[in-house]
Amino acid sequence: MKKYLLLFIIAVFAMSCSKKVEVKGKITGGSPLERIEFIEASGVATLPLINIGVKSDGTFEGSFDAPRTGMYVISYAGKQNLIYLKGGQKLEISGNAMAFPTEYVITGDAKKNNEFFTATQKFLSTYAQSVNMNELIMKDEKSFLKGIEKVQADITKNIDENVKKFNPDSEIVTWKKNDVSSTLLTILSQYEMSHKQQVGNPSFKLTKAFTDFENKLQENKDVMVKENPYYRQYLLGKMSPDFQKYAQANSKGKTDVVTSELFSEYLKKNQKDLSQVTKDYLLAFVMAQSDIHPGSPEKTTEKIKKIIDTDIKDATIKEDLKKIQFAINGFKIGEQAPEGALVKQDGKAYNLSENKGKPYLLTFYASWNPYIGESTTPVLKEVVNFYKSKMNFVYVNVDDTKDQFVKTSNSLLKGFTGTNVYAEGGLNSEIAKKYGVYAFKLPCFIIIDKDGKIASKPFFNLGDPELVTVLDKQTGLSAPKVNPNVQLQQGGGMDPAVVAAQQQAAEAQSQQPAQTK
Repeated sequence: MKKYLLLFIIAVFAMSCSKKVEVKGKITGGSPLERIEFIEASGVATLPLINIGVKSDGTFEGSFDAPRTGMYVISYAGKQNLIYLKGGQKLEISGNAMAFPTEYVITGDAKKNNEFFTATQKFLSTYAQSVNMNELIMKDEKSFLKGIEKVQADITKNIDENVKKFNPDSEIVTWKKNDVSSTLLTILSQYEMSHKQQVGNPSFKLTKAFTDFENKLQENKDVMVKENPYYRQYLLGKMSPDFQKYAQANSKGKTDVVTSELFSEYLKKNQKDLSQVTKDYLLAFVMAQSDIHPGSPEKTTEKIKKIIDTDIKDATIKEDLKKIQFAINGFKIGEQAPEGALVKQDGKAYNLSENKGKPYLLTFYASWNPYIGESTTPVLKEVVNFYKSKMNFVYVNVDDTKDQFVKTSNSLLKGFTGTNVYAEGGLNSEIAKKYGVYAFKLPCFIIIDKDGKIASKPFFNLGDPELVTVLDKQTGLSAPKVNPNVQLQQGGGMDPAVVAAQQQAAEAQSQQPAQTK
């Protein structure tokens, strides 16, 4: 059976000053239960930049700081696509709920760049079907290189034609050409691996012509490693065999060693020729994918923090990693629980410190979160009823408006013991930012002790035995055993892959190209 394989990769570009991007639009048939998010596609561990609600008539609007000029993931209703943005832009996006954002219409400042991007993607989608990559990879080296050079020439010709047609900014043209180079490097790597297997010799070497072409494709290595998560994967794939040997030799007898720790040491000792920026991006990539995840022991979390502080030199990467680690692992146990602007239904201000002298369970939730309905509230009510004699309960709503908070709290939490409060600004509120609350973390539960200090990591599953253990410890009660499979969020918690933009970009790439006009 004939197989076609050609990877067309997308990611991000030149640094620019952080400026506001103002976006508005309409999704015909859009649901208020769905949200629109924008995520930087080239980040090492990117969190959503904004979460925008859709009104009952399908309209939406919002603004956010674009960390840099480049490609961003736009997501809605479980679907993703990519959009090229620059700080300072104003744009309108529209589409039909059945296809958005796989298909969308864009007007405003971002129009010409995204028309160029869409046109190149359409060409690539069609061109991929005409290239039998499986057959090409089986050819001798000379024929393979000739075939790859033709692929590069065909794609470059299309890029040049679309530059004349749409007159895009130079940044996106440069990015697109670097993107093609990353794609071709991935194919070269596949060829090298397949031929090592064919000849049965792991030390098989390719000719100088092959390596010269490979080196030419990555003349802009430092730019490419910043822009393209898939170029990072290519580099990691190239050094993987050597790293595996290093890791095996240096982890013997160690029970608490983590991948990031070994990889950091490996870069220092075995990859001295790499630039610091490349080392930073590769280490951050490994860290985000391997060692920053829910349920990490506190010892591991502290070890990762130390590696971030000492081995990552780029300030932006360092900050991004700290943000994602905090979003996933939460506060250090024993830290003072921060205050934030909260109001009750009657409009009176509320302070978390009002609970001092008694432990409390802090719950963040929103009406549009799919895990806060019928499957959640009965379990939560059981927890509340069991522990209410020994602790307090505070339910923090992060809906977009106070009116929606009143409706939601009266509906979902009717009859619940505790205090219902609203975080002014919803997910953009002061308290949401202080506690690292994002849409993919809802609902979220944090236990605070009687002295107002953090007593637990963030939990997403009331069936988690650790949560019950902390509740018992704080109250002196002993809860009956609960089913650990009772979930308050699908999967029992969040995963960095959900927010890592490189994964989002890959998913978006599997969709049909966006339709821009």
